Amino acid sequence: MPDLLAPGLRLVFCGTALGRKSAEARAYYANPTNLFWRTLHEVGLTPDRFAPGDYARLLDHRIGLTDLAKGHFGNDAELPGDAFDIPALREKILLHRPDLLAFTSKAGASALLGRPTGRIALGEQSERIGGTRLFVLPSPSGSGRRYWDRRVWEELAVMVRGR
Repeated sequence: MPDLLAPGLRLVFCGTALGRKSAEARAYYANPTNLFWRTLHEVGLTPDRFAPGDYARLLDHRIGLTDLAKGHFGNDAELPGDAFDIPALREKILLHRPDLLAFTSKAGASALLGRPTGRIALGEQSERIGGTRLFVLPSPSGSGRRYWDRRVWEELAVMVRGR
């Protein structure tokens, strides 16, 4: 899947890799059990609930999308050890300079920050990429449901609206 990036974004969501259903649909967060699109609308980041195939409309709201593993798809446990391209992510963020980069799982943040997931708190992080603030969200994936906490997504939405 191509990145959805442009200059002047308020927010970029970064996943680890496309899931199998998203790869098949050629659309971000396409698994019906994934809470991503529903949550974006419910917390006020989009005016209506987008379908996964409408992901390009996020640019109209100054929101972008990327993944750490652009050459692979599947669950994190299925990915090879070298799947995450941290230098490429840093380069993209330094080039496009979004206000916020939000990881849609602790696994993605762990890869960038070099800390185990157990040592990463949800919410805003102290680290930055250039001037871009970093934020860690609980995964909206169906497989991560036991860790789901919509309040962290609401906190992100308040930060985005305040910019």
